Amino acid sequence: MLANFWCRKRNRRAVITARYKQRQPAIAFVRSEEDVLRLEGQGIRVIKGDACDEAAVEKACQAAGQDAVIISTIGGRHDYLAHRTIIDCAEKSAIKRMVMVTSLGCGDSWPTLSDRAKAAFGQAVREKSLAESWLQTSTLDYCILRPGGLLNGEPSGQAKLFINQEVHGFVNRSDVALEIESLLKTELKNQVYSMVEPELKPTPAN
Repeated sequence: MLANFWCRKRNRRAVITARYKQRQPAIAFVRSEEDVLRLEGQGIRVIKGDACDEAAVEKACQAAGQDAVIISTIGGRHDYLAHRTIIDCAEKSAIKRMVMVTSLGCGDSWPTLSDRAKAAFGQAVREKSLAESWLQTSTLDYCILRPGGLLNGEPSGQAKLFINQEVHGFVNRSDVALEIESLLKTELKNQVYSMVEPELKPTPAN
């Protein structure tokens, strides 16, 4: 069972598509009624709530069960508080594994961001970096994925993972979702990966 904490609809859609292909059960934790209705219409079990609400997150973790794996693509101005709540509730519920999707520039990759990028979205990256740190100092077996700029193309299978290496570029959301599926089949081993498709460029279509 997966407990999925989602923020962005496009990220959610990519993960759901991968879930269907693998025929794996999942619980989606979302905030808006629109998302609840859409996901339930696709046969997904949904729990509505705010990821900063400890009671709501505990309910989701308990429903998923201690053998669940949490996947989070949450973002926004309360990124750190939301992730802290999720991680704390996961530990209380004896859940042991989590995949967190953040972005290039987080944590020790902060120096690789340009001054322009730091000015444009540095605050969001700092929030995500705090969330990464809370996960890294938890008891969970984790994997942190730091994708490059997210595009909406079909999966190419050409995306690559990098460890402790400065990278820049783009990656399709669909490839990120497939990489998550691949990671779930193994021990997560507390790894942090940057993820880009080296030759991928944005087009008007994505």
